[in-house]
Amino acid sequence: MAPTIRQVGYEWKLRQVMADHGMFQTTDLAPLLAERGIELSAVQVYRLVAQRPERLNLTVLAALCDIFDCTPDVLIEPTVQTVTTRRRKTATSGRSGGESDGERRPVRARIARDET
Repeated sequence: MAPTIRQVGYEWKLRQVMADHGMFQTTDLAPLLAERGIELSAVQVYRLVAQRPERLNLTVLAALCDIFDCTPDVLIEPTVQTVTTRRRKTATSGRSGGESDGERRPVRARIARDET
């Protein structure tokens, strides 16, 4: 039986939440964040909306929840994927029966001298 691994991820739904609130441009979000003490550049706001953040300041998350009057689970949806991994082949997996690790040893090479 092959082992399985649970890979945990998440979907970032800020763009969808913004659209649900009638906000279709990233520039609409910057002043609302600034009202809550979050100063981000236009590029940072764009990345926050357009890309899935790998790290997110909790103050920014709290500000987004306040702006959209929602909880974090509306912005972040956890995902779980089960992946079956293959067993790695080992040097001993292809042996025929009866051989053990101690029985197989390399044969020493012998060099014959040419006596002519």
